[in-house]
Amino acid sequence: MREHRETLRLEDRPGEVLLATLDRPEVANAFDTRTALDVCEFFESLEAGGRCRCIVLTGAGEKAFCSGADLKERASLDDGQWRAQHEVFERMFRSVRNCAVPVIAAVNGAAYAGGLELVLLCDFAYASKSARFALTEVSLGIMPGGGGTQTLARAVGEHRAKELILAARPFSAEEALAWGVVNKLCEPGRLLDETLEAAVRISANAPLSVREAKRAIRQGLGMDLASAMQLEIAAYDRLVDTEDRKEGIRAFNEKRKPKFEGR
Repeated sequence: MREHRETLRLEDRPGEVLLATLDRPEVANAFDTRTALDVCEFFESLEAGGRCRCIVLTGAGEKAFCSGADLKERASLDDGQWRAQHEVFERMFRSVRNCAVPVIAAVNGAAYAGGLELVLLCDFAYASKSARFALTEVSLGIMPGGGGTQTLARAVGEHRAKELILAARPFSAEEALAWGVVNKLCEPGRLLDETLEAAVRISANAPLSVREAKRAIRQGLGMDLASAMQLEIAAYDRLVDTEDRKEGIRAFNEKRKPKFEGR
């Protein structure tokens, strides 16, 4: 199934993987209000049903993943309109962060400002060797408002995050890999294929198990170790009665691939 919202192109890929492409290449895939709403509606729709088992998020074209908010649109906004629009952006960022299904970013070019914040809210990212990254907001009289001060610091450490954010310093794909912003660098022509391959590996596993493990990692990192381990056990216990758990053990003993149904 293919679906093309005004600014977001959706394509089903093999293995119950969904490819979501920010589709405004003429403005480096910058997000305006319509884009934010399209992204929100898509990610929020996933809460109602199991349309896919993994999502790959990328940008159209070869130059940019996403350059952040569309500043041409913002130039006409008064203070109240700016705040109202940013509430829509906040909803967009939350919808990505709160997605129960794993989300992998395929960073095909520049990921600046809100674009980098989107990357950091995905579960992990692969990037083209030509990709560039930056949180440039303080050079515009604002600051990161999509979680960047928190997610970048958690990825690269407090001191490096302060350097990058306070100096609005761009950094390379090689630095992003070394600092843990992305998991892997790919040749530009191989990025999407390699990211989709990772998504298929995830999708082949029991979907309820993947979701519970994702939630346990994310929530547990904000707890002390003893509490986080209790959280993990609660998640583990929820899987014991599932059909997928029984199927996984049967398949192992029968030396075949399991057929997970998400129940």
